[in-house]
Amino acid sequence: MYDSSLEKAGLTGSQARVYEALLNRGRLPAGEISRLSGLKRGLTYKVLEELEKLGLVQKNESRRGVAEFEPRHPARLTELAENREREARNAQSILAGIIGQLTSDFNLISGRPSVLFYEGREAVLKIAADSLTATDEILSYIGNEALDKYWPKENRAYVKKRIEKRIRKRLISPDTPYTREIAVRFPDQLIESRVIPASQTLETVVQIYGNKVSFLTLGGEATVGIIVDDHYIAKMHRTIFEYVWSVAQPIS
Repeated sequence: MYDSSLEKAGLTGSQARVYEALLNRGRLPAGEISRLSGLKRGLTYKVLEELEKLGLVQKNESRRGVAEFEPRHPARLTELAENREREARNAQSILAGIIGQLTSDFNLISGRPSVLFYEGREAVLKIAADSLTATDEILSYIGNEALDKYWPKENRAYVKKRIEKRIRKRLISPDTPYTREIAVRFPDQLIESRVIPASQTLETVVQIYGNKVSFLTLGGEATVGIIVDDHYIAKMHRTIFEYVWSVAQPIS
């Protein structure tokens, strides 16, 4: 009755069947638990040992010399779920710090580029987080109006983290009144900026860092993010950026 829910809470199928048998019948010897759970006796002993370590089962020696097992309070399951959630967050944090290098190593031995695709708000968050793995400056083309229109909260959080990591950015934007208005904040944000003539604003962000190039559309409902991890593609975009930078105008 509870086994599927217990599995979702973090128990294996065998652990859930044994624990439910004990919840239904109380203190039992291993042979009876094996019969009720449908598990072989050897596996039953193994599962009981696992549940003891998890704090869900208590082993007792009976007066007949036969070990009996009884369930401990189910509240322990909440603690287990919270511990697993905490461990998962820690694992994600650790992985975020090395995923860039792992991907680069994989691409090096596989000889093919890696392409990741995201949509919606996830695209904004994933693109931002990945660029924070940069070990050098970030080169970027940005439509400032669209970024602050559609994703102002996310952008503020990103800028704060980038500054904390001391990651500098060179930025090329369309020469608009809005860009010139916000440019006064750029030095404090570790940004060096130049502008190019443009008849309209852009709703896209392109970032070049390490061996990666990321693309993010900013248009509200149609937000799409792509990260390409390839040395040759990044080198091409870096070369193009440096040329555009050489002819772009500093913001006076």
